[in-house]
Amino acid sequence: MSVDGEVRRLKNEADEPGWEVDPDDDWGVAVVATVGRQLRLWREASGMRAAEFGEAVGYGEDLIYKIEGGKRIPRPEFLDKADEVLDAGGLIAAMKEDVNKVRYPKKLRDLADMEAKAVEIGVYVCNSINGLLQTPEHARAAFESRQPPYSQAEVERLAAARVARQSIFERDPAPALGFVLEEALLRRPLGGTMVWRGQLERLLEVGRLRNVTLQVMPTHVEVHPGLDGRIELLKFVDGTATGRSDGAFNGRPVTDPRQVRVLELRYGTIRAQALPPRESLAFIEQLLGET
Repeated sequence: MSVDGEVRRLKNEADEPGWEVDPDDDWGVAVVATVGRQLRLWREASGMRAAEFGEAVGYGEDLIYKIEGGKRIPRPEFLDKADEVLDAGGLIAAMKEDVNKVRYPKKLRDLADMEAKAVEIGVYVCNSINGLLQTPEHARAAFESRQPPYSQAEVERLAAARVARQSIFERDPAPALGFVLEEALLRRPLGGTMVWRGQLERLLEVGRLRNVTLQVMPTHVEVHPGLDGRIELLKFVDGTATGRSDGAFNGRPVTDPRQVRVLELRYGTIRAQALPPRESLAFIEQLLGET
């Protein structure tokens, strides 16, 4: 790609919705404002004008001012490029960790933090494919289906935050991940045929990972402990655990060992009733061949 083409690509990506700062997220506002202020100080110390700096990193002058003014969440690749252009020695790039967290809505931030620390995660879902498994296109279609409708900017923000959680698959050592999905979810072509096919292909890709167990709950199973809703279990290196279920303890997260044990028993029974992993992947392959 030519230099001009690369600049146009970066400018187009920077203009995408979903990178605005949520004004109700006090912590997020503070982080983005601090990062923007530091960027401005580094730029001014280098003697570069905003327009000159924008040209060097592939952004328009107006977007540079928005980022420096704390009105726009900077992309990770922008921070890398800014670090290089301003010769910051990694100090600007180091801000990516906090900036990435700002993209999570407040209600998802705690979940993302727990997932990042967990050594084992078990999930049963009945109404939607778990966010850790969704493709960007599937996530976007899911949020666009909500009523009352989200704004397009909020759809992009939520979808990006959901997909960003999938960095858990890149952890080393990798956590043990288990998913049980209802058959009906795999048959619903959310987002259209191409999005549906992409989602099935993603499930096959993830299901073949050594640290992942993916199972399908057949519709013909008449009764199982997940009929009340989803179950989530997260276990940590210190031996503690937390869990949540729509059908137990009013849907609240629980950490008491006795309550967690109840969820473990229910989830274990669900796994026993679902198709084994190999048969589950074969079933998904069959669905993909039918599309």
